[in-house]
Amino acid sequence: MPTSPSTPSGNTGRNRPPGETSEARIAKALAHPLRARILQRLGERVASPGDLAVELGAPLGVVSYHVRMLRDYDCVELVRTEPRRGALQHFYRATARPNLDDDQWRTLPAGLRGELTGETLSELVNDLAGAADAGHLQDPDVILDRTPLELDEKAFKKLNKLLAKTHEQALAIAEESANRHNEGDTDVFPTELAVLHFKRAA
Repeated sequence: MPTSPSTPSGNTGRNRPPGETSEARIAKALAHPLRARILQRLGERVASPGDLAVELGAPLGVVSYHVRMLRDYDCVELVRTEPRRGALQHFYRATARPNLDDDQWRTLPAGLRGELTGETLSELVNDLAGAADAGHLQDPDVILDRTPLELDEKAFKKLNKLLAKTHEQALAIAEESANRHNEGDTDVFPTELAVLHFKRAA
C-alpha cells in the first residue's frame, strides 16, 4: 500500500514547460500507477476521491493528492460539489484520454504497462459479461472476429499503425454522433470498441 506523499508547494500546473503537449501531460499523469488507475476510472464516470478510494482500496489522503495532481496536469476537472456527512464532496471527470502513442507507452515502467493492460482487460471482460447478461451479444449487428496471424516484425508494426488509425477514425465518428445528439437530431446508446493485437505465446 503506498504511503501518502508530501503535498507539493504551489500549483504544479502553473509550472509546466511552455508549449507542453497534451500527450506529455498525460504521460506525466500516468507516471504513477495509482494516478493512472484514477485517470482511467474518471474517464469512465464522474466520481469523488472518496468513491475512488473505496473502489481502488487506497487511503483517501493518497487518492485526494493524486486527483489534485491530475487536476494540475489538466487531465481532470471539477464537475460539481455535494454536501455529504458534514463535508463537501468534490466530483471529477477526466478531460484527457489516458492513451499514449507507441513511444510514450514504451517509456512507461514495465510494471505500470502491465497494470494498465490488466485493468483494461478486466474492464473489457466485465463489460462483455454485462452485455451478455443483457442479451446484447445476440444482436446481429455485433462484430466479433478472432484472426490468428503469422507475421514478421515489419508486418506486425504495419498492422499496429493501421489499427491506430482505425481507432482515431472511431473517435471521430463518435464525436460526430455526439454533435448530432447535442443538436437534438438523434438518440445515443452505449457501445464499446476493443482493439487487441498481440504476440501469441509460442
